[in-house]
Amino acid sequence: MGVLLAEVYIDTVGDPEKYRIKLTEKFPGIKFVVAKKADSLYPVVSGASIVAKVTRDRALRNWVFDETALNMHMNTGSGYPGDPGTKQWLEDHKHPVFGFPTLVRFSWGTCTPFFKDAVEVTWESDELDEDATVNGSAKRQVKLSSLGFTGFKRKCEEIESSGKGRCKFFQARKLELVKKF
Repeated sequence: MGVLLAEVYIDTVGDPEKYRIKLTEKFPGIKFVVAKKADSLYPVVSGASIVAKVTRDRALRNWVFDETALNMHMNTGSGYPGDPGTKQWLEDHKHPVFGFPTLVRFSWGTCTPFFKDAVEVTWESDELDEDATVNGSAKRQVKLSSLGFTGFKRKCEEIESSGKGRCKFFQARKLELVKKF
């Protein structure tokens, strides 16, 4: 892209030296300075942190959900773990099987407390299982939670099971029940 990149400063949560070595191996012509709390040690990292926060705030302000379910709102709070507004938004937008809307990163630690009532989902995998065979072909069952997904209980499951309609979650994602291919 026409940019001569010679030196990079990185704020890390993990082991700085291990991360620096990994980056140096991948990009041998660049000097990497990796440090915990780098934003308080290096002005360039402090500036980048501010730019990142402003960019994130702008992206959230202009966010358009992929999901179109009713009752979705953008009162997300600050996005920080201790913010009651953020916790309330997560509570308002959790789903019993699929977790959160695409706006939420499932690996975010703030989501963890919401996973305690997750629905256990088992999916058939294409990977072979030597212990189980069905009609001569082996399949393996995979729990959705082991793939990093989770879910929660909500009234829409009652609506679906009563036959009165489909869950808004599925409607928003334009998911349909397929009975034959």
